[in-house]
Amino acid sequence: MTTSATKPGSPPYALLRAGFPFLATLGMRRVTTYPMDIVMGDDDKLLVLCRADGPGLGGSTIRRINWEDEDLDTLGGGKLLWPVQMIRDAAGTLYVSDEGSHQIFKFNQDGTDAGDWGEEGSAAGQINRPSGIAFDPDENLLVVDTLNHRVQKFNKDGRYISGFGTKGSGPGEFDMPWGIAVNGEGNIFVVDWHNDRVQKFNADGEFIMEFGSSGSGDGEFNRPAGIEIDHHGDIYVADRGNNRVQQFAPDGRYVDKFIGDATLSKSGENYVRSNQTVLRNREMANTEQSKRFRGPAVLRFDDEGRMYVPDFGSHRIQVYKKQAYPLTPDDIAPVPNHPTLYTV
Repeated sequence: MTTSATKPGSPPYALLRAGFPFLATLGMRRVTTYPMDIVMGDDDKLLVLCRADGPGLGGSTIRRINWEDEDLDTLGGGKLLWPVQMIRDAAGTLYVSDEGSHQIFKFNQDGTDAGDWGEEGSAAGQINRPSGIAFDPDENLLVVDTLNHRVQKFNKDGRYISGFGTKGSGPGEFDMPWGIAVNGEGNIFVVDWHNDRVQKFNADGEFIMEFGSSGSGDGEFNRPAGIEIDHHGDIYVADRGNNRVQQFAPDGRYVDKFIGDATLSKSGENYVRSNQTVLRNREMANTEQSKRFRGPAVLRFDDEGRMYVPDFGSHRIQVYKKQAYPLTPDDIAPVPNHPTLYTV
């Protein structure tokens, strides 16, 4: 799974984007409760970062499930307060940002503790409400330091290396940034939560471009959260306040949006079928809205082009499969001087 730990390659010359058919729903309440993030574990298992109802209330954990929607075991129980994101390095070590404790937690593949680091504060190397995390090409850890309105770089043991950003709304400034991703060229994309935009930087933290504005139209955001870049270079943003995911081309051009199309998961089917009252209520309900996303905070891709969206408010994971075909200059007409939109 690409989870920002592995990097997509260079974008193709052009791309035929054919669609995103729905594949499956995984999880249910009491198992994948308030899912914040997901990574691929060993043996095709899925690790789901689940958040409690509030910081310090207990219950935040990492649930291990499989494609049969079986609840296998848990990791990190009792240690996580209010986790935000989770990634995995090449050795299989898990890294979890926790805004409740202002720390980064590490877990081995078997779930045992691998250490933690982080100190609350505003000085260089200190953290105030960490959120998005991603690896750069050297596997240094980029941490979105939300309430300090900046991004900081650390090695995997927590030694501070560098940082960039300050509070504001101008180019290169942030107002409570959240998500972060790194593309195949090492450029850094940061979701600027309160400014309703995405900003792109080079590997040294120098501003390149931005896209997005406040609103609910195509390409607009309402408190965007997570961001992911697939192996074609396409950019995906969890537009949390608008209950959707938006897709952009590598240059920031709007492409598509996804609002959710979930079915019941296998565990959900079993629960509903075994509970007569719930079964009757569902039989009488309008189920259209139950398919839709409710506050997605992030999304992830695996190496097979499957998109996983932790559906936070509905306690489940919606899975889709990207259908796209890279094109060469010989496959497609040159870019016109005066583009006109055609539909087919």
